[in-house]
Amino acid sequence: MFWVAALLLGTIIVALFQRKLWPVLLLWIPVLFYMLSIARSGVPIFVPVWWPFSYYNVRYGVEFIPAFAVLAAMAAYGLIRFAATVRTTVIVGGCFLGLVFATYAHALKTGAVSYQEAVVNARTRVALEKQLASILETMPQNSTFLMYLGDHPGALQRAGIPLSRVINEGNHRPWKRPTDPDGLWEKALAHPASYVDYVVAIDSDTVAKDVNKDEIDAMLVLHVTGQPPATIYKTRKSNQPR
Repeated sequence: MFWVAALLLGTIIVALFQRKLWPVLLLWIPVLFYMLSIARSGVPIFVPVWWPFSYYNVRYGVEFIPAFAVLAAMAAYGLIRFAATVRTTVIVGGCFLGLVFATYAHALKTGAVSYQEAVVNARTRVALEKQLASILETMPQNSTFLMYLGDHPGALQRAGIPLSRVINEGNHRPWKRPTDPDGLWEKALAHPASYVDYVVAIDSDTVAKDVNKDEIDAMLVLHVTGQPPATIYKTRKSNQPR
């Protein structure tokens, strides 16, 4: 709560007494963005001290670190400037420095919550990526793939497969809206046999939903607790000219 109070005090000092520094108030923008995201887009945030006592999207707070750093410093500056005596100045500065060290010590002891979120939520994700990578490594060299990379790009990294051999959502031309039927991503989804040797589909991702299954045959399905099934397909006409 101390840092929130310092943040608010620094904001008041800048707003009322430091007009030249008003641009730093733009550091509040992440708060407005995430407030609207939660209220209008149904974006949830789970923290371990409140029900359902889990981690989800706590990393959103990271974007607010610059505001805490700058505006808390402005709060310290304002209190020191208005201090009546040298002794008061030393006390104010000492309190802020002491709380900085205490905050770092607490983070080192308990772990930063955003890091804990990554550790907790990555356990099953990493398990799936390891198994998927072990299978991809057995594929013939220079094989090409169709895969959505928004969820499990680590599988390709572990398998040592360069993105130059993977058609993914990054091949979509974003300036073509609402659809881009002539784009590489869309053409590969419509006719995978003409563009790739293998298709990797994670249940419910774009590839799983939109790929033309008339041109592919399922080779195997991976099941990992806590993750959707991953299916590897071989295209039926992978020797077609591309």
